[in-house]
Parts: sequence; structure tokens; C-alpha cells
Amino acid sequence: MLRNILIAIAALVVVLLIVIATRPPTYRVSRSTTIAAPQAVVYSQIVDFHNWDAWSPWAKLDPAIKETYSGPTSGPGAAYAWAGNDKVGEGKMLITGVTPNQEVNVKLDFIKPFQASSLTGFAMEPAGAGTRLTWSMSGENNFVMKAMSLFHDMDTDIGKDFDKGLASVKSISETEAKRLATEEMAKKAAADAAAAQAAAAQAATDAAAAAAAAKPHKAHK
Repeated sequence: MLRNILIAIAALVVVLLIVIATRPPTYRVSRSTTIAAPQAVVYSQIVDFHNWDAWSPWAKLDPAIKETYSGPTSGPGAAYAWAGNDKVGEGKMLITGVTPNQEVNVKLDFIKPFQASSLTGFAMEPAGAGTRLTWSMSGENNFVMKAMSLFHDMDTDIGKDFDKGLASVKSISETEAKRLATEEMAKKAAADAAAAQAAAAQAATDAAAAAAAAKPHKAHK
């Protein structure tokens, strides 16, 4: 009897291993949103890891998270590493390439709770007067990730986080775009006022010069 039970358990394990092995070898998650802000404004939020705490869907999951920045402040070579609780785990990111105001590519390495690597990309393209931002992540499914996919759908789970992050980027970028527009309008108004003042001063100078030139003529008469 015990022998039969052990054989049955072994058979189930073999079947489970076969099922796991036949899971898709790769994965890709992608989400997009439209933002009422110039591409340059959106790009500035993505290309600098120091800005990610303001919009990352994982930033607030561990108040005691340990963060380390290295390399240049932003752009290719900029790196960010984190170590936190079970909700955020441990890992590191490296910006591998950019196309200014259009694309940011990041290599993402998870260390805990399991090891895995993926490529993350942010693409920005014109959308009317604003920007269409697409956040994607792709990589290979190792055995652990294949096993996890039996119980969790990565597209659904990660997709929800991407949607939250994109919503935050949208809010921050649109607020920044309005601030910059207001600042630009103030600068233009100040420049126009200065130009008007200069024109008035020049007109007064020209009038004074004309009056001075006319006095000898009247005296001659």
C-alpha cells in the first residue's frame, strides 16, 4: 500500500515537472498611457533614478528600504540598487541606453526572493500635443518563474503595478508641464514688459532729441 502511494506521488511529481517545463520560455508585460506633457518632461522623470521614488509603484512598500545610487546622475551607466522587506526584495537596475526624449532602456536584476533578470524599456512618442508613454518588461522564464506562473499570471500582477506607476508618472509630468508653462508665461510677460519699457524710454529719448534739434531752427527765424 505504502509503495503504491509513493509511486503515485512520484508520478504526480513527474507530471508537475513536465507541466512546469512546458510553460512559456519567455515573458513580456507592457502597459501604456497618454500624458498631457511634452516628451522632454516625461523623459526627465524616467532617465534619473533619483526621481523614481516619486512614482514607482514599489517605492512606498517598505519605508525602511535601503537604496544605493552609483554611476552618473542620469542616463547610460546610472545604477540603482535596493534591499528591503519581503514585499520589495532585493535587486539592482542599470540604464543601458537612451534616446533623449524618446527611449530609456534598463537592465533589471532581481536577487531576492529569487534570482532573475529582465529588460525594461520606456518608450515615448508624440500623441497630439502630449506624449504616449509605454512601459514594458521582458525576459526569460527560469524554472522558478515557470512554476510561479502556474499560480500567478505575470501580465496581470505586474501589469497592475505598471498601471499604477504610469498613473503617477502622468500626474507628476502634467503638474511639472503646467509649472513650466506658467514659468515660461511669466518670463515672457516680464520680457514683454521690459521690451515695452525700453521702447517707451527710447521714444522719450527720440522725442527729447527731436525737441533739442528743433530749438536752433526756431531761434534762427
